[in-house]
Amino acid sequence: MSIQQQETATAANESKSGLILAIETSCDETSVAVIQDGKHILSNVISSQIEVHQRFGGVVPEIASRKHVEVITLMIEQAIAESGMKLKDLSAIAVTQGPGLVGALLVGIVAAKTLAMALDLPLIGTHHIAGHIYANQLVHELEYPCMALVVSGGHTELVLLENEGSFRMIGRTRDDAVGEAYDKVARSLKLPYPGGPHIDRLASVASEALALPRAWLEADSYDFSFSGLKSAVLAVINQTQMRGDTLNEAALARGFQESVIEVLVEKALRAVRAYGAKQLLLCGGVAANRGLRAALTSRCEAEGVPLLIPPLTLCTDNAAMIGAAAFLKWQRGEYSSLDLKAEPSFSLEGWMAAQVQG
Repeated sequence: MSIQQQETATAANESKSGLILAIETSCDETSVAVIQDGKHILSNVISSQIEVHQRFGGVVPEIASRKHVEVITLMIEQAIAESGMKLKDLSAIAVTQGPGLVGALLVGIVAAKTLAMALDLPLIGTHHIAGHIYANQLVHELEYPCMALVVSGGHTELVLLENEGSFRMIGRTRDDAVGEAYDKVARSLKLPYPGGPHIDRLASVASEALALPRAWLEADSYDFSFSGLKSAVLAVINQTQMRGDTLNEAALARGFQESVIEVLVEKALRAVRAYGAKQLLLCGGVAANRGLRAALTSRCEAEGVPLLIPPLTLCTDNAAMIGAAAFLKWQRGEYSSLDLKAEPSFSLEGWMAAQVQG
């Protein structure tokens, strides 16, 4: 352990409160973390399946579930060992309840239920997107009201947090999420999975950008749509091939990325102004995109809007963020019953109001 982890572990041993073991298995990362008071990471171990799924060009749900089964026990043991804690020190067990792949979610839920029963500890079913949002709390102090721009493989949303644990969806994608659009465009360019980092890299070295459309939708809408942009990219590729020309992949990648980023940035900043948000939070796997981070940073600095972005290790799926979000429930004494079920289409707005076992 680092010196900081040792100091935090000592404090946790003294207080023996708010110490949550969190499990995340919603898609293709198996992760377990130990979090103190929703803010301090004692351990956060992750086993990625990217290499397994690359040959298929995307996540295969059944394979993902099997891989979670193979490593979940080892991840729990490693997280406990690295935290400097013992099982008897824990205050609660948290687990991603949804959204996600149902088979993958079930692996984590069964492991969490088993631990909760064996240790006689509260169980906290946690929303995956709430985790992405509260990943920011692991490195920043949140000020309310704040606006969260959630960008990931399955989600593109603008979420207003009027106060702690209050989630109000004001905009969402009507078709493809940003991450899906990146993966589909990358696949059309025969780039490896996951496609986002490869498109981002290509865009960064391009000397020009191909002109592509922006989907603004209605004038007052905070919703997003990327299916038309994806179709426009495919049209460019097909037309280039029909003419027998050489495709400038870097220029196409830059044009695609600039179109995505412009819409995300403009709508996010408009939402911040409209709702009087004190901060803008960037959340989710696509928050690792260098082009998006740079564009948002520049615009927020120009407009005097505080921008919070987690470090790269907390952008992708991880259990530390689940522990941070679960602390919202723990401090209220709101726990899940042992008949907790996986919720592949879990509602974020309904999560804090969900039926709980006090």
